[in-house]
Amino acid sequence: MLPKAQRHRQIIKLIESGRISSQADLAQHLGRVGIATTQTTLSRDLAEIGVVKSASGYHLPATGTDSASIDRSAVLALTVRRLMLEISIGGTQAILHTPPGQASALAVEIDRADLSGVLGTIAGDDCIFIACTTARAARMVVRKLQSLAQMPSPTAPSPRRRSPAHS
Repeated sequence: MLPKAQRHRQIIKLIESGRISSQADLAQHLGRVGIATTQTTLSRDLAEIGVVKSASGYHLPATGTDSASIDRSAVLALTVRRLMLEISIGGTQAILHTPPGQASALAVEIDRADLSGVLGTIAGDDCIFIACTTARAARMVVRKLQSLAQMPSPTAPSPRRRSPAHS
């Protein structure tokens, strides 16, 4: 597998060509130039680059890929909408769940968005702990992410079921 920077350059080149309409299409084009990758890696790469998906396909958010020119709030909104399954509050932490293998891609965008009250994130495979400055900040972060995901606000956090191995 190519180093990430080389893979990112090739992804940017393909997206700039305007020929990419889906992740499957992107994977196929990458395969033609000798870059084998998984859907999970592609999804993470697209989020890290700041690629935006529209009805007409994938696009870079600004001319060039200068991170200062990327609209981080738009990238966060798209990523949250695509990856956030549920979110709850635990004291000064927000706990967010994603599909398997997607937590780090979303955590990167939360960190880059520099949300008020967020100290940092820790991502596992399908869960992100968002450390906040106060319980009030955690509630505000949860409301903000729910709004971006276009999710209704729950009245109380839903407890996750534990498997017998955790009992």
